[in-house]
Amino acid sequence: GKFSVNNSILPVTFLIVYTYQIVRFQINNEYSTGTQVVLDLAGLFCGYATLTTILLIYFRLTQKDIFKYMVCRLDENLKQNVRVTRASAMKKLDIARKKQVRVDNYFDTNLRFKKVNDDEKDFYDRNAIVQVFDQNHFNLVIIELLIFAVVLVLGIFKDYPIFQPPAAASFMLLLTIFVMLSGAFSYWFGGWSITTGLVLFLILNYLVGERIFTKTYQAFGLSYHAAPAPYNIARLQELNNSTHIERDRQQTLEALVNWRKKFSEKEKPKMVFLCVSGGGKRAALWTLGAMQTADSLTKGNLMNNTMLITGASGGLIGASYFREVMLQQKLGKPTQPYSPRHQRNIATDNLNPLIFSLLANDLFIGFRKFNYAGQQYLRDRAFTFEDQLNIDTKGLMDKTIADYKKYELESVIPMIIFAPTVINDGRKLYISPLHVSYMNSEILSLPNYHDSKLSGVDFQSLFENQGGENLRFLSALRMNATFPYITPNTTLPTKPPVQIMDAGISDNFGLSDAVRFLHAFRTWIGENTSGVIFVSIRDSPKLVPIVEKTGQTIVDDLTQPIASVYNNFENFQDITNDNLIGYSKSWFTGPIDRIDIQYTPTSFVPILQNMDSIRQHSARASLSWRLTTREKHGIIDNINTPQNKKELERLKTLLE
Repeated sequence: GKFSVNNSILPVTFLIVYTYQIVRFQINNEYSTGTQVVLDLAGLFCGYATLTTILLIYFRLTQKDIFKYMVCRLDENLKQNVRVTRASAMKKLDIARKKQVRVDNYFDTNLRFKKVNDDEKDFYDRNAIVQVFDQNHFNLVIIELLIFAVVLVLGIFKDYPIFQPPAAASFMLLLTIFVMLSGAFSYWFGGWSITTGLVLFLILNYLVGERIFTKTYQAFGLSYHAAPAPYNIARLQELNNSTHIERDRQQTLEALVNWRKKFSEKEKPKMVFLCVSGGGKRAALWTLGAMQTADSLTKGNLMNNTMLITGASGGLIGASYFREVMLQQKLGKPTQPYSPRHQRNIATDNLNPLIFSLLANDLFIGFRKFNYAGQQYLRDRAFTFEDQLNIDTKGLMDKTIADYKKYELESVIPMIIFAPTVINDGRKLYISPLHVSYMNSEILSLPNYHDSKLSGVDFQSLFENQGGENLRFLSALRMNATFPYITPNTTLPTKPPVQIMDAGISDNFGLSDAVRFLHAFRTWIGENTSGVIFVSIRDSPKLVPIVEKTGQTIVDDLTQPIASVYNNFENFQDITNDNLIGYSKSWFTGPIDRIDIQYTPTSFVPILQNMDSIRQHSARASLSWRLTTREKHGIIDNINTPQNKKELERLKTLLE
């Protein structure tokens, strides 16, 4: 009892602080009522009390009192343990006999602070204490194995929300498992635990390098049993030759002609390129809300005039969802595209199932499978992301990418070209229902120079024999929104295998892809439109004040080279995109207009101006797959800033 009381001080302190933070977070960020907070805390304490009671009963039934150890022979007790435990205990006892444990003060079972008297100091020699601790360690190993088994069982049912703990709890559980493994190593291997752990890690690292334990995440719909597609310079050049480019241009020209037929022949319309930025759930909600408002204010002209949607990560998830809602309305379904319920749908939490899948499935379980397009795939973290996104969007986008081909060719809806990055060489993978090799036509190429690096590769051409048209649309969204360590990198069936990462690495705003499309059809667009409008919906302000760096520490100096690159990542891309659009005036004859609709949390502007970009991101809505209630309200209301209202009026005027 005394042992439990004195070792409960830190856990109880943690629980008190944790409870305070829960109340503070729920009230300030989730706008929870007092009743909701009380119910949440009641659930927490009930679970805590239940688990504590179970553990107390277990240790009560399995633990011997220290007095019994004092009257029992040591050798008889050691013989009851396994050989490794006996040897470990003997070694500890041999060292322990040299001195006794020093204990001066303690709390008794009545929580009274007492001083240890001389009789107690002499009675509790280190031999007996080590024996008790050794048995505690053995009992804890059993508990750890049971906890590990519970995690495995929960992983089997991870697709059911009731079995999905919060992301923070999953992360704490993951850390707990590492601590448990550390304790088990220390128990079995004693002083050799660190060395043994390092050796095992090196062996595991080698086996992973030999692809024995390598885990790959697949693009659902593609065939991984067919012969892999060659991925080399010769093949890329073949897929991007003039014959392929011209063939693909003629196909997309059909969509352009159908787009033109939507307008009167007497007047040339404006063509809109809608470019949306990445940024996780924040960007998804911001993009959807901005598109709803802009399309409503322009009386449907935004989507009607938009020929192409490009972008990255969460922004394209929000844009794809709104495009699908508009398509369903045109097909006669009452989807109410401007309804706030779509914002609630897209803002639903994706983080909890993702993190728990990382813990319970990806690390320990990998045998559950599902069928899609005649192929079999693992129900891994990639599946969890798509499954949750499918639930959020009410199953509207659960279709193959080829299902959109008819509607894009007929210009019922705008085209979408995904452009995730190939990690192996930095090129873009252009994913579309149509063949789009013309996206690789070099804007800045020289006539007599033949060693220019191809900027990308057309997905449909590359995977023609691996079922490229069967690619799940949700998989394309996932590949385009690969967030490091959270959303897994996708491995494609190529030789050698290539991995795909977020489109935001090369262009988080999608403007460069829109310029490439404009360049490919510059003549036709110049003759059939009254100009183009680049509408950029971005989840970050473009022009921010330049703050002087003050108080540089040694740590700042060490991290400056890396931090400066990260802090200026978007600035690099903005400068490049501005240059590309500015240069387009030299080869495009029509007018070019730009509209920037930006998420700038006004309540934090005075603070943000004195922060670097890392802390600015922290002050805004989080870059995550989960948003708090406060963050959702702030994102939705941000469309009403004076700057955004001004840009929306300009857009309305241009499209009238």
